[in-house]
Amino acid sequence: MKDQPMAYNHRVDAIRNEEFPMLHDGIYLDHAGTTLYSKSLVDNFAAEMMASLLGNPHSASASSQYTMSRIENIRHRVLRFFNADPTEFDLVFVANATAGIKLVSDAFRGFPEGFNYLYHQASHTSLVGVRQEAGNSLCLNSDDVDKWIEQGHLETRTDTHPRATLFAYPAQSNMDGRRYPLSWCQKLRSASLNTCGRQVYTLLDAAAYAATSPLDLSNADTAPDFTVLSFYKIFGFPDLGGLIVKREATPIFKQRRYFGGGTVDMVLCSKEQWHAPKTQNLHEALEDGTLPIHNIIALDSALEAHDKLYGSMADVASHTSFLASRLHRGLESIRHGNGEPVCVMYSVSPDDAAASSGNGPVVAFNLRSYLGAWISLAEFEKLVVLKKFHVRTGGLCNPGGVATALGLEPWEMKQNFSAGFRCGSENDIINGKPTGVIRVSLGAMSTLSDVDKFLAFIEEFYQEDRQPQPVSYTESVADDGTSVFVDTIMVYPIKSCGGFRIPAGTPWAVRPEGLAWDREWCLVHHGTGLALSQKRYPHMALIRPSIDFSAGQLTVTYHGPLPDTARTEISVPLSINPELFQSVDTPKAMQSRVCGEGISTMIYKSDDIATFFSEILGVPCTLARFPPGGSGNNKANTMVFIHLQIPIRSQSASEYCYPTRVLSSQSIYQASLF
Repeated sequence: MKDQPMAYNHRVDAIRNEEFPMLHDGIYLDHAGTTLYSKSLVDNFAAEMMASLLGNPHSASASSQYTMSRIENIRHRVLRFFNADPTEFDLVFVANATAGIKLVSDAFRGFPEGFNYLYHQASHTSLVGVRQEAGNSLCLNSDDVDKWIEQGHLETRTDTHPRATLFAYPAQSNMDGRRYPLSWCQKLRSASLNTCGRQVYTLLDAAAYAATSPLDLSNADTAPDFTVLSFYKIFGFPDLGGLIVKREATPIFKQRRYFGGGTVDMVLCSKEQWHAPKTQNLHEALEDGTLPIHNIIALDSALEAHDKLYGSMADVASHTSFLASRLHRGLESIRHGNGEPVCVMYSVSPDDAAASSGNGPVVAFNLRSYLGAWISLAEFEKLVVLKKFHVRTGGLCNPGGVATALGLEPWEMKQNFSAGFRCGSENDIINGKPTGVIRVSLGAMSTLSDVDKFLAFIEEFYQEDRQPQPVSYTESVADDGTSVFVDTIMVYPIKSCGGFRIPAGTPWAVRPEGLAWDREWCLVHHGTGLALSQKRYPHMALIRPSIDFSAGQLTVTYHGPLPDTARTEISVPLSINPELFQSVDTPKAMQSRVCGEGISTMIYKSDDIATFFSEILGVPCTLARFPPGGSGNNKANTMVFIHLQIPIRSQSASEYCYPTRVLSSQSIYQASLF
C-alpha cells in the first residue's frame, strides 16, 4: 500500500497462542494458499450451529425460511465488506474463485458467434483455462494492456468478427505478489468498445489481493464487471468463494445454457421441453442446487472474528506490508562470503517507489550457492519441512509468471516436459535453469518472529562464508583426458533415504541396472504398496544406511527424534536368502509401485524390520528389495552425485593442487549405465 504508512500491529503477538493453537511450534508462511482460521471463528460457528435449526432453503418450513433469511443477510453483509452497493452488485456464492471464473466462462461460451478472450500473462492457471472456451485468445503483458488503453485497440487483432471480448487479469499475482492497476477496468471500458463496436467486459481475479488488502467497489462505474475471490484466503474458513457481478453485466448470463435445481421457476420435460429461469435476482439463477448453507453461516462468524481480531482490512494491509518489507530487505541483504547474493529476488520490494502498483505481502525468490549454483527446490522443501516452516515452492499454478521470472522460453518448457518434468518433480533444475520458485506469503496473523526465524534459517543453512581459493597458473595443463578425476561417489541403498559414501580405494561394481547397491531397497506402504518418498515423508532424509561388507549387513541408523523406547538402529543381511522375504504365493504379497510404475519387489517378512521403519515415519510400512538384476524402470537411471578435482599446477610447487568443486543439482550426472 504505497499511499499508506506501514505499521506493525503488536496486538497480533498477544493473540497468537490463544487464537491459533494449531500452529504449535510451526511457522506458517503460505497465506497465499490459504490463511489460518482463528479459535474465535470456530467457537462462534460452533455456537451458531448448536443454537440454530437450519433447513434446506428451497423448502417452505420455518427452519428453511430462517436459513434463507440468514443467507440473504450475510450476502448483503459481504457486499458491504467490499463497499459494494447491493443495488449495483450481486454476489453469487461458489465453491472457490475457480468456480466463479468457470461460471463466467460458461456464460460467454453461450454466445452463438463465440467470444474473444484476452488475459494477462501473470494470470493464475484458472484464468488461463478460459481460453479453451474462446473463439480467439491472446496473452498480454502489462505494456500490451497500456497500449490497448492508449490506442483504444490492440495492434494484434484477435479476429475480424464482431464478438464480445472478455479481458481477465489478477489484481495481485499469486506467484510474486506483484499488483496490477485496478484502474484498467474503467480505462478499458472508456477507451474501447473495441474496433468492431462490441463491449469489452472485465474479469478481475481478486483472490490473492483481497486476502490482505481492502477491495473497494464503491464506484460501480470503475469496478470490474466480474470479480472472483476466495473467502478462505481472507478468513481461513469457510471453504467458499464468491463471484461479484455488476448488475449492468447480468445480461451476459442469459447466454448460459445449463440450469440446476433451485434456479428455475418452472420446468417441462415430458411432451415439451421448456423452462423458466428465475429472474428476480441474478444469484437465484446461478446458484445451482442446494447452497452450502453451513459454509455461508460460517462466513458470518468469520466476518465477526476478523473484525474483532484485526480491525479493518486497511489495518491488515499495513501490518502485512511492514512484514513483507522486512522480509524482502532481509533476504536481499544476505550475502555469501564472496559477496554474492544468496537469494535471487523475483518480487518487487514494498519499499520500491518506482513500482507502479506495488507488491503484496508475497516474496518469491530462489537460492544460489556461493559459486552461483542453483539450490534444488526439492531439497529445500525437505529441509523446511523438517524445520517446521510451511512455504510453497514450484510453478505455483502461474505458468506465465514463472516463465517470465525464470526466463524460460516456450521451447524450453516443452523440452523439459518431453524430458519427463512434471509439476512436483524432484529433478527441478534442468539445463542449468530452475523450473520453479520459492514463495513466502504473509497473513494477518503473521509476526515479526515468523519473519526473523525464516531469515535466520536461510542464513544458517544457505549462507556460505567461504571464499573461493585464489589460484595462479604458471603453465597450462594438457587436456589428455586425465585432468578430471572422480573424488567421491555416493550411492543411496534405500530409495529416498540418506546416502552412503563409497570408501576411497574400494572397487565398486557397475551392473546393467546401475551402480551396485544403489537403490537396492525401498520402503513400501503396507496398505497401498506405494514406495515412500522424501517429498511426502521428509524424515526419510534422516535414515542413514551404510554397507558393511565384512559383516555382510546393511546397517540402518536414524538420526532424528524418537521416543526413548524406540530403536534407532537395525541391521539387515545383504544376503538374498529367500527365507527373509514373503513368498510371492502368500495372500499378503502385493505389487509395489515406484513413481506410479508397477514393479516387482521382495518384501521382508520380519515384523521387527516393519516396526522399526513404521515407528520412525509414523506410517505402516516395511522394507522391500529389488530382485537381482532389477525389475523396474526406476533402477535404469542412476543419479550420481560426484565431486570433481581439477588438477592445476601450483605457482610455488611442482605438484598439482586440487581445488574441489562440488557439483550442484543441475550438474548432477544422470547416466543410463548399461
